[in-house]
Amino acid sequence: MRTDQLFKQKTVLSFEVFPPKKTSPLETISSTLRELSYFKPDFISVTYGAGGSLNGQTTIDIAHSVKHTYGIESVAHLPGINFGKSEIKKILHDLQCAGIDNVLALRGDINPNFTPKNDFNYASELVSFIKENGDFNVIGACYPEGHLEAHTLKADLINLKEKVNAGTDQLISQLFFDNDYFYTFLDKARDMGIDVPIEAGIMPVTNKNQIERMVSMCGVNLPKKFKQMMAKYEHHPDAFRDAGIAYAIDQVVDLVSQNVDGIHLYTMNNSYIARRVNEAVATLLKVPKV
Repeated sequence: MRTDQLFKQKTVLSFEVFPPKKTSPLETISSTLRELSYFKPDFISVTYGAGGSLNGQTTIDIAHSVKHTYGIESVAHLPGINFGKSEIKKILHDLQCAGIDNVLALRGDINPNFTPKNDFNYASELVSFIKENGDFNVIGACYPEGHLEAHTLKADLINLKEKVNAGTDQLISQLFFDNDYFYTFLDKARDMGIDVPIEAGIMPVTNKNQIERMVSMCGVNLPKKFKQMMAKYEHHPDAFRDAGIAYAIDQVVDLVSQNVDGIHLYTMNNSYIARRVNEAVATLLKVPKV
């Protein structure tokens, strides 16, 4: 099933998981998927590779299991920067054989261990290629505070519009901790004619190292109340975890109340986090949009 069709019916809730490290057996993800399936998300996306590997077969295998073992629609991530056209064609063929209908098309981060190839320097180029070589629902990434490499939010939105024009069917946002950034981004995107469904990406932060890593990688801004939370509980791990989950729940309640298209929860393969958030907002998601 194409996941873009889900937004016509309800406020969508989806989860993201990542493959286990190369040193861990694939079975380690099975218990996480089994537990996540209890919450009946609308779909689960699977990031590409593990531990810096460019072997995406693990992603395909997990996405296949999500769909065919647990009965949940799946999305396979696909970065283009390290692959040539023939390699992407093979991956698309493997996805079709696995019954995967949904692909999250990314330019991908430059990996210092691999020499980038030049066939897909932009996500829009990968989107066009996927559309030309398969019948997939193509999802794209978007950045409420602007991509780190973009000079301005407006410049990033122009690139996003190009990506949508290339055939992107829906969007999932990068994480953020201030909902006002998302609302401003959403208004500007709609004003530019970007009319595909846009899910808000939410990551419950459960330890200080996690947020420091995310800030350095993504450049997200931290609101004053979030910083105060970190400062108060940073030496109390259980309290920090619970405060981080509560903060994320507060974000989700506000977003759903504002009729966002959907919530994409970055679970970090932690089913406890997903359970806490799901328990808090499940009834809210059942209320019809105004």
